[in-house]
Amino acid sequence: MKTFISLFIVIFCSSFIHAQKLLDDSGESLTERWQIHNNSTKLFKIIPYKPVYFLLANYTSDMNNQPMSGNLLNSVEEPSDFFNTELKFQLSFKTRAVRNLFGKKIGGDLWVAYTQSSRWQLYSPHISRPFRETNYEPEVMLVFPTPYKFFGINGTFAGIGINHESNGRSNPLSRSWNRVVMQLGLETPSWSVVLRPWWRIPEDPIENNNPGIENYIGRMEVLSAFSRGRHDVSIQAKHSLRGGSKSRGSVTLDYAVRILGHLQVHAQLFHGYGESLIDYNHKQTTFGVGLSLLQWR
Repeated sequence: MKTFISLFIVIFCSSFIHAQKLLDDSGESLTERWQIHNNSTKLFKIIPYKPVYFLLANYTSDMNNQPMSGNLLNSVEEPSDFFNTELKFQLSFKTRAVRNLFGKKIGGDLWVAYTQSSRWQLYSPHISRPFRETNYEPEVMLVFPTPYKFFGINGTFAGIGINHESNGRSNPLSRSWNRVVMQLGLETPSWSVVLRPWWRIPEDPIENNNPGIENYIGRMEVLSAFSRGRHDVSIQAKHSLRGGSKSRGSVTLDYAVRILGHLQVHAQLFHGYGESLIDYNHKQTTFGVGLSLLQWR
């Protein structure tokens, strides 16, 4: 156990040092993070994508000890004994692989990204402190600049890409899906919003280990982020875009305040479905506190 904790501290410190360099190099606005007016940065340079944080204590109102699925091959028969509080962390980065794919006049930058989020049962010695769930999310995105402005809001970028997300596990705990994702980014000097509708790529019923996931996690996401001084606030809302019994989704609220350089105290509140892939059809409320290194802005 001491070895695991020591390793985690080393990873945290290394990530902190590297994250500071990323922010110093890339800036914090959408325009700077997506290098909209920057053609001088070398290709394949690692820069920030989604937030990087470590929630040292993340509490859930309803731990999913017996994950279920519409596919019987992916429904757990025997419940686990997970503790309601765990450690959660997320790492994320992206890199530009191709610049001006359709020429300088039209543009079109090809980006490759990777995000990983883990839920570690650090406070459960009675079950040997396992990692309960880790989600892996590689993406390929084609992004175009959108130089327009209305009501003081700048159009930043529009894009389309392919997203794969899975937990890398075998049945009955296997969960995965593939999506075609569109993006539209807007911003002001202190505020940004990104709209992300998506379409799930169909799978054969026998291989679909989370049927109807889009009716729980959703078909569209709206991300709004605000930054002023030492304070960063973001709201991430997802919805199924359906009515009646299929009207589901989630809301995530993050607040972070800088305490030393780019190091922040971070609090996160989540409510709804799909806190992780294994919980895609499980509704819960979670609250976590910890430290963060990167935010959306």
